[in-house]
Amino acid sequence: MRPLFFFCACVAACFSLFGAVPEYANPVLPLDYSDPDVIRIGDTYLMTSSSFNNVPGLQILVSEDLVHWRIADAAIRHRLPGYEQGDKVLGNFVWAPSLREHDGRLYIFYGDPDRGIYCIRTQKGITDGTISFPLTWEDPVLVMPGKGLIDPCPLWDDDGRVWLVHALAGSRAGLKSVLLMAELNADAMSVKTPSRIIFDGHEGQPTCEGPKLYRRNGYYYIMHPAGGVATGWQVVQRSRNIYGPYERRVTLQQGRTDVNGPHQGGWVETPEGRSWFVHFQDVGVAGRIVHLQPVQWIDDWPVMGRNGEPVTKRNTHRFTRRDDFDSTALALHWQWAGGYIDPKWSFCDAENGILRLYSAPATEELMPNMLLQKIPATAFTATAKVRFMPSKDKRLLGDERAGLIVFGRKVFMLEPPCTGEWTYLRLTMDEHQRGRFYTSSDGKKWTPAGEPFQAEKGYWTGAQVGFFCTRTKTINDSGWMDIDWFEIL
Repeated sequence: MRPLFFFCACVAACFSLFGAVPEYANPVLPLDYSDPDVIRIGDTYLMTSSSFNNVPGLQILVSEDLVHWRIADAAIRHRLPGYEQGDKVLGNFVWAPSLREHDGRLYIFYGDPDRGIYCIRTQKGITDGTISFPLTWEDPVLVMPGKGLIDPCPLWDDDGRVWLVHALAGSRAGLKSVLLMAELNADAMSVKTPSRIIFDGHEGQPTCEGPKLYRRNGYYYIMHPAGGVATGWQVVQRSRNIYGPYERRVTLQQGRTDVNGPHQGGWVETPEGRSWFVHFQDVGVAGRIVHLQPVQWIDDWPVMGRNGEPVTKRNTHRFTRRDDFDSTALALHWQWAGGYIDPKWSFCDAENGILRLYSAPATEELMPNMLLQKIPATAFTATAKVRFMPSKDKRLLGDERAGLIVFGRKVFMLEPPCTGEWTYLRLTMDEHQRGRFYTSSDGKKWTPAGEPFQAEKGYWTGAQVGFFCTRTKTINDSGWMDIDWFEIL
């Protein structure tokens, strides 16, 4: 059976007045998909988001209605572009992507704050508005080298010219709260003219970042957040000239709602011409969850949400997912934390329906072979059936560790017994991400393990849950942990 995973957001089966989008409640994705961007190809919507140090990275989610989403692909399959052994990875590498389609290809531009702006594109193959997965992705290209270059978004103009708007990360560039524009060459793979600052937000729109560039009714539009991740608002700028000057308006802000931010996102139209805006809300330990807002255009200005405030009908549906590990490859919602995938970390034993994790040496920064997935922003219970088979080599006696892990700036672990017998591990977490571990020998009677704990968010991410299998010594073999199944309810 293939891994099952559901993003449950719909509260009714009927369709709303906004064109093929069902009635829904926010968040439509109660998971940590930071800096989402969305496009439509034919009748299919595609989304990607920041993946930072996690691999596979730049996951591609698809939907037919902007409400129900599933993971269909990943643009970074095995190793982070630019990564070298020993690099610090946590919270680095893949920031704030933009997803676009042009001339039969998908393009993803993203900023690596330490290396520059990358582009990853597919081979040609999108025709007549149809797309099939998995896609064939070309090698990434460093389009604009430099420290602190982030949040890029391209635009193929009506006259064939290609523009790129981007921001700066103050931690690397020594300057923030500005937006810049550059022209790219026709293939969008290199810079034609250097960037120039087109907007300074220090006075009135501080921490402006995450720009998305669009063309509509003769205007260039830049949609971007300002004011900070947890406390800011959405700004829309427009101009008849790509370099400005731009008029601007605040088009979405928290107001009287409990949707703080609301932060970076993307605008998309349905086949019927209705407009929607997808953005994230930072909720702390559970990360940056995804909201959907209706958009009306009035006098060529977008008005988002309900009169400029987020739609707040809350989604109380539980998130569920199960893996039985009977495939020869891991489902794409699993990600390795260390920036690359080493084939000797795991074996997908489809014949026996087992995932086997081999112990691997840890680095100073982290266990690179941690296998993780996002936690939902609601209360949940995660359960796994596992057995730990440490090496019998005396040189590794007592050195190997394995088990269930909650990973963030603080790490919490639950280890199974070293007997090689099947056992059950469980994590319960409430809506405030307060957790507790339990063990069981039969999956029926549960015994608390350790004290309750408060999970902590990660480096630009929410907390994550998954598995680890590690050691400190290196010999010519290792022990392992087998996972029969894992589920979140």
